[in-house]
Amino acid sequence: MIFIFSILAVSIVSAVWVHRLFPKYSGWIISIFPFTVFVYAASLMPGINSGRILKNSWNWVPSLNIQFSLYLDSLSLLFLLLITGIGGLVLVYAGSYFGNHPQSGRFYTLILLFMTAMVGIVVAGNLILLFVFWEITSITSYLLIGFKHENEEARKSALRALIITGSGSLAMLAGIILMGFVAGTYEYTILLEKADLIQQSPFFTGIIALLLIGAFTKSAQFPFHFWLPGAMAAPTPVSSYLHSATMVKAGFFLLLRLGPILGSSNELQGSLMIIGSLTMLFGAIMAVGQPDLKKLLAYSTISALGLLFLLIGINTQLSIKAAIVFLIVHSLYKGALFMIAGIIDHTTGTRDVRALSGLLKHMPLVAIAAGLAAFSMSGTPPLIGFIGKELVYEAKVKAPEIYQWILPITILANALNVAVALIVGVRPFLRSDFNSPLLKHKVSPGLWLGPVLLAIPGLLLGVFPSWINELSNMAASTVRAENIKITLSLWHGFNLVLMMSFFTLVLGMVFFGIREKLRKIKAESGFLSNWGPRRFYESGFNALLEGAKKQTDWLQNGSLRIYLSVIMSVVVLGLGYTLINLTDWLQWRTNFSTARFYEWVIVAVIALSTLILLRSPSRLISAICLGVIGFTVALVFVLYSAPDLAITQVLVETLTVILFVSVVYHLPGYKNLLSPGIKWFNVLLSVAFGGLMTLLTLKASNVQLGETISWFFTENSLTQGFGKNVVNVVLVDFRALDTLGEIVVLTIAAIGVVALLRLKPNSERKQ
Repeated sequence: MIFIFSILAVSIVSAVWVHRLFPKYSGWIISIFPFTVFVYAASLMPGINSGRILKNSWNWVPSLNIQFSLYLDSLSLLFLLLITGIGGLVLVYAGSYFGNHPQSGRFYTLILLFMTAMVGIVVAGNLILLFVFWEITSITSYLLIGFKHENEEARKSALRALIITGSGSLAMLAGIILMGFVAGTYEYTILLEKADLIQQSPFFTGIIALLLIGAFTKSAQFPFHFWLPGAMAAPTPVSSYLHSATMVKAGFFLLLRLGPILGSSNELQGSLMIIGSLTMLFGAIMAVGQPDLKKLLAYSTISALGLLFLLIGINTQLSIKAAIVFLIVHSLYKGALFMIAGIIDHTTGTRDVRALSGLLKHMPLVAIAAGLAAFSMSGTPPLIGFIGKELVYEAKVKAPEIYQWILPITILANALNVAVALIVGVRPFLRSDFNSPLLKHKVSPGLWLGPVLLAIPGLLLGVFPSWINELSNMAASTVRAENIKITLSLWHGFNLVLMMSFFTLVLGMVFFGIREKLRKIKAESGFLSNWGPRRFYESGFNALLEGAKKQTDWLQNGSLRIYLSVIMSVVVLGLGYTLINLTDWLQWRTNFSTARFYEWVIVAVIALSTLILLRSPSRLISAICLGVIGFTVALVFVLYSAPDLAITQVLVETLTVILFVSVVYHLPGYKNLLSPGIKWFNVLLSVAFGGLMTLLTLKASNVQLGETISWFFTENSLTQGFGKNVVNVVLVDFRALDTLGEIVVLTIAAIGVVALLRLKPNSERKQ
């Protein structure tokens, strides 16, 4: 696993340089890195299939008992193969897709960083580490979705995805912390041992709810699904990778990974089945009505993700096996179809299926790949999609009776997705109209290689399902924490499941035939578009922006009085509440009887000057009162043996009073701009703030956080500092760097002042 991360780290660092040196072949060269990881991971398959688990761990944050732990089992290996295999093909595809794009180097770096983070998620053996990688995928996906940052829609879509997935991540973090609090650890292996303790905890329901929010937002489940279609503003390589095989599967992986820990509670299963069913049906309905190729695929992806969550919710051996197989099926055909949509857009200039036809003669290889991927998506034999669909139906037929209501919903959703598969993978190639689009250029090998290499395994795995049988069994066994031996087969004889598969295909063809009517019905109703979750999100987001604007207009209005009032109010409310509730008032008592007469006089002079300052109608009198207060404070320094501070205070006050009298005296008279209510508020706030500072001072005088060090300076100033004044020695010797820093600041300020004084208008310079 160290080798894997080392390869990916080298790829991230070298991507930009590879693109600069070999711009034409950069995609091919950079793809070597993930393909190397793919081959290495594939070499581990025999050992992993035999039950071997690879683990590494290092101390990361010992104070919080957090380890940098890596954990590779059959489930992680399956995801690792998908992430690196499809990722390598996407890089080859991106090299031809972007061509000489000036930001190609940035794209390679971001997508490799995203790939590394996804690998980190699936091999993390510590939940905090998993969360860190999880957040890196959120940030990098934000940058990838907004890759065309000059496009306003791309920026909005990227921000929407970041807000929704980021909010879910915070909820997931809370669930992880709760789980760690209950079990006393974040290590996955130890959490497995303490699964019963977690399930019996009073926090268990909260843990489930928080983790589900994180998984639902990341994997675009209803009602958080709407960020995914908007993310189609990203370049096609991003869509084909993030939104078909990797990022949107992260929530699915999280629930599979935590399956043995969370168990089979009614809350978990019920939530997954209800949300999964809604998402599956909603995505399929929305997909059929879309004219845009990428939007069609995006909504069908939402439907597929809903099916995956539904299968986890059923939580039987058969349903988990079906989920694992369908994960492979979906990743293969959806990655291929997204790339094909990009090829069509890249070569014809449009993604509108209503304007596409007769492309078979222009791009036969792409058409073959599209047909294989579409038939796999529709569940047509002998492709792996057929095996996956039959396994899904069998899992639902054999599910507990209480779950039988989901079967007709699944058939309807699958039939709608059959129509989507035909619309995307067949119609643009076979139908020939008079308005068949002309290709701007030929399809290069870098573009068609990815779809072909993803579509062909769909056929091969259908004919030879034993190739993935053992790995899928081991992955399902990991999720269920029990040994699962379910054999994949292309033919099970004539049975109910086969009849349902055949009926789904026929119904899907019917939906394909009436697709224009379905699209028209959706457009005319507009219910889902006008009143769906996206509309509520946009309304809430706009209200948030408007509220922020009003708040800013009130707080950041240029008034120093408002700024001070807000700051002082927050300090009084926050610090004052804490101080009153957490402090022993008896420790604050000060013996005023020992105060000398002249000390009372000083206090009286300061108080009287302050009152005159506040009530004075003249700026000159106010300036004089400020000077009296400052000089009196200097006298306090003298009385308490701080002559250095006293001299500094006298100099500062003298200069301040002179400047005030010279400038402020010539300003116009006061105007009464404040209402009586605001004046009284200012009085109360000032008294409260001043009282709080007094209490803090009294408290500080009675707090001893550690041993005093003043004796050290007193004893060593003469012998080691060779000085007669403790303060001077401290500033020059013991705190020399602080003093040097202050001198540098003053020097820079002086240079700035001189530079400003030497500035002259352009007219004077010419003279």
